[in-house]
Amino acid sequence: MADQDRNRMNRWNLTRRGLIAALSGLASTASAAAAKLQDPSKPWGHDSIYTRLYGIRPLLSCRAHTTVVGGSRMPEEVIRAIAEGNDYFVDMHELNKAAGDRIAEVTGAEAGLVTAGSFSAMVLASAACLSGTDPEKILALPHPTWTRRECLMQTAHKFHYDQAFRAGGATLVHADRREEFERKISERTALIGVLAGTERRKNPDPGLMMPEELVAIGKKHGVPVVIDAASELPPVGSLTRYTKMGADLVVISGGKGIRGPQSTGILAGRKDLIEAATLNHSPNTAIGRGMKVGKEEIVALTVALNRYVGLDHEAVFETWNRKARWLAEQLQGIPGLHAYYRKNAYGFGEIRFEWDQQVIPLTPNQVRDKLKAGEPRIVYYDDAKGGTIQTRTMHDGEEIFAARRLREFFLEEGRRA
Repeated sequence: MADQDRNRMNRWNLTRRGLIAALSGLASTASAAAAKLQDPSKPWGHDSIYTRLYGIRPLLSCRAHTTVVGGSRMPEEVIRAIAEGNDYFVDMHELNKAAGDRIAEVTGAEAGLVTAGSFSAMVLASAACLSGTDPEKILALPHPTWTRRECLMQTAHKFHYDQAFRAGGATLVHADRREEFERKISERTALIGVLAGTERRKNPDPGLMMPEELVAIGKKHGVPVVIDAASELPPVGSLTRYTKMGADLVVISGGKGIRGPQSTGILAGRKDLIEAATLNHSPNTAIGRGMKVGKEEIVALTVALNRYVGLDHEAVFETWNRKARWLAEQLQGIPGLHAYYRKNAYGFGEIRFEWDQQVIPLTPNQVRDKLKAGEPRIVYYDDAKGGTIQTRTMHDGEEIFAARRLREFFLEEGRRA
């Protein structure tokens, strides 16, 4: 090796060591910042980057990983992956394939693809079922001119995000009961859309078809079935459940239970359909070009996925449950307030609370708005009767801030009556 090359290599090694040290420092700084954030002697979120940059007070989330409040909190190793992924260039076709292979291993599918969130995964699933790998059809989307372009859904499976199938180019068609559903399957039907989690509905419509039944219908008629399981983690078994069921494509959020970047999603399923989705996706010039996923995000999602499948999920549940039980205890003895700990349909604990409006004269909407406007700004799952609190997104110590604020709030509002 020439002296010039040797010197250059030595400088590179020094730079690498500096980068590694910087990444370690980043993780330490993040941990220190999190610890500082939870200091009970100081106002919650008093020195957040959102406040410094924008003057926005952050939210103390008593919810799950929901997009409207920013999704999940990425673990330190995921943040480190973003930083290191940023330091190199890579062939995006190769990266998509390699990350997809890992998704396939974890989900038990034939192939996989990292997408720009689960909505993007649904768009690409729709596009894949409409176009296949036909270059002319890919370029024509989202305005198909051919016959096979309908997405059939049971009316009971309609939800806010089914418009993603339309965004991919499909025409939505709905049917109420099984007999009508099967009658509407024709040469125009390109895919069947299914919403996962319907089996947990408390009082389901007697005619509601479960995912298994819809998959069987799809197999019978040779129509691909796409299942939106974006919010189905936990339990961890949802990673493989719908693939084992025989679904042709499965959509999973990358930024909820997995805790990868909020802007990522997973599409897993049949090899031919994933190939079609990939051709519709960035970096190709197709319908998915505007839904590009950065190299750093792809790496980070893979790291998050590897981390997630290696967790002791029962132990993780217990950390959430312990916070929830303690928080429920702190809300006892408040006149007019009824708060209690319970296990939800996903198998982990949460707090349900309601109040007597004769004692605490506020409507559920008023309570929601006042708590969000207070200090700290608390958000939870509100409904017509009260609210539900989850602790799964909380750093250690945040349950203290939540309990303190909720207790003070309901006591004060009761005294005002």
